[in-house]
Amino acid sequence: MELHFSKYQGTGNDFILIDDRDQSFPQKTDLIQKLCDRKFGIGADGLILIQDHPNLDYRMIYFNSDGSQSLCGNGSRCGFSFAQTLKLVSDSATFETTDGIHQIRQDGEFVHFQLFDVSQLNHINDKEWYINTGSPHHIVIVENLSDTDIVPEGRRIRNLTTYSSQNGTNVNFAQLLQSKVKIRTYERGVEDETLSCGTGATAVGLMAGELGYESPVQIETEGGNLEVHFKKVADGYANIWLAGPAEKVFEGSVTI
Repeated sequence: MELHFSKYQGTGNDFILIDDRDQSFPQKTDLIQKLCDRKFGIGADGLILIQDHPNLDYRMIYFNSDGSQSLCGNGSRCGFSFAQTLKLVSDSATFETTDGIHQIRQDGEFVHFQLFDVSQLNHINDKEWYINTGSPHHIVIVENLSDTDIVPEGRRIRNLTTYSSQNGTNVNFAQLLQSKVKIRTYERGVEDETLSCGTGATAVGLMAGELGYESPVQIETEGGNLEVHFKKVADGYANIWLAGPAEKVFEGSVTI
């Protein structure tokens, strides 16, 4: 079977995009792992299927590079850009993905993805938080992000028994600056550092809101800049939007 694909990236978080409106793609874990492999496949942090939806603009099915599924903020933005090339949408859309139905829109060079309201922000201690923004995120505040060896510590926290019932957690390391927050992420499902994580940037942005930062919070990832917009309400945060670029890298075909 010849598979046509497009490759997209959102602040360095890269994805294989497939037009699966005929639902012919075999959703097999070993195939997804092979396609995402950076040495023996196309190479990506995740794989995204765009399908028709009976009531909405489209359905987006997201897989991490290990074949597991989760909400993906950067992937959702790239999925929308791909859906635009398929002529499914124009400047805005309503679509279904892993955790439910979301709104998304184009505003200049940025794609704005709306996440669900967040009411639980768990302040573990002076340096650590846990916030679920559709995917789980443990946040560690550090003094110097560039000197932090995040992979061993991220892997340790990801596998804490505290998080075993939810198949682990993503881990974000954040350095607080006057006008922005710099982050690096150890991503569950990739099991390594990624250049960016959209739901992680959102979690860090909400934590920054708790620490006095105003919306939109500027987030600097290893792969580029994101914005987290929100409205602080009595029981947490509402009207949460993740904004950033989504760019096509190349397209091609592969035999599967």
